[in-house]
Amino acid sequence: MRWSEAKKGYENFLRLEKSLSQNSVAAYINDINKLILFLEKDFKKLSPDKVKLSHLKKFIEWLNEKGVSPRTQARTISGIKSFFKYLLMEEKITNDPTTLLESPKIGRKLPDVLSIDEIDLLIDSVDVTKPEGQRNRAMLETLYSCGLRVSELVNLKMTNLYFDQGYLKVEGKADKERLVPISKNAVTEIGKYVEGYRKTLKVSKDSENILFLNRRGKKLSRVMIFTIIKNLAEKVGINKKISPHTFRHSFATHLINGGADLRAVQEMLGHESILT
Repeated sequence: MRWSEAKKGYENFLRLEKSLSQNSVAAYINDINKLILFLEKDFKKLSPDKVKLSHLKKFIEWLNEKGVSPRTQARTISGIKSFFKYLLMEEKITNDPTTLLESPKIGRKLPDVLSIDEIDLLIDSVDVTKPEGQRNRAMLETLYSCGLRVSELVNLKMTNLYFDQGYLKVEGKADKERLVPISKNAVTEIGKYVEGYRKTLKVSKDSENILFLNRRGKKLSRVMIFTIIKNLAEKVGINKKISPHTFRHSFATHLINGGADLRAVQEMLGHESILT
C-alpha cells in the first residue's frame, strides 16, 4: 500500500463520512505529511502498513528536536491516530501502531480576550470614509455580537438574515445550522453596508447570496479578515495577540461575566461540549 493511496482514501473519509470542513481536512492531511517527511528521511520505502510504534516514537523525538510545542505535538499525534484508526477500519492494516502512543501532557490555555472598551475602540477606529470602511465596521459588529467563527462570517448568506425576528441562521462546522441573536448595532451597520457599499459592487454570480464581499464582488477570504483586524489593532495600539477568534472568545466571556446561562452560550457558539 502506497502513502498516496492511503492519504487519498483518508481524505475522502474525512470529507464525505466525517463531513469535516476543507480547513479541517487540510490540517489532518498536513499531520500525515509531517510523518511521511520524517519516514522518507530515516526509513525510506516504509509503507503505511509497515509502520510500528518504534517508528512513531522516533517521529515524536524528531518533532521535539525541531522545537515543536507540546500543544502542536498533541494535535499532530491526534491526527496520526485518526489516520491509523481509519486504515484499521478499512482493513488496510491488521494492527494499530498508535494504540500505545502517548501525547504530551498539556494544560488548557485560555485565549486572550478583549475588554468591551477595547472592542469599541477597534470598531470605532474603522475609517468609514473609505469605500470598504462600512463593510469592515459591519463585519466586526457581527463577528462580536454573534460570536461567529471566521468561516461562518465569510460564508454568511443574505437569505439567512432574519432581522425582524432579531437573529441570524448560521451554518457552522459539519454543516450544522443554529440560530444566533444579533444586536441592534450589528443590524444597523449591516443595513448601512448593504444599502451603500454593497450596492456599488458588480457581484460575481457565485457570490450573489454572500453578505460580505470584496471589491471584486466575491466572497472575502479568511486571511483578509485576519489582516483587517491585525491592522486595526496596530492602529489603536492594542498589543494583545488578536485574531477573528478573539472576538468570539470575548463575546462568550462578556456574556458569562454578565450572568448568561452557560448552556445558552454553548448553543449560541455551536459547541458540542460545554467544557469548550
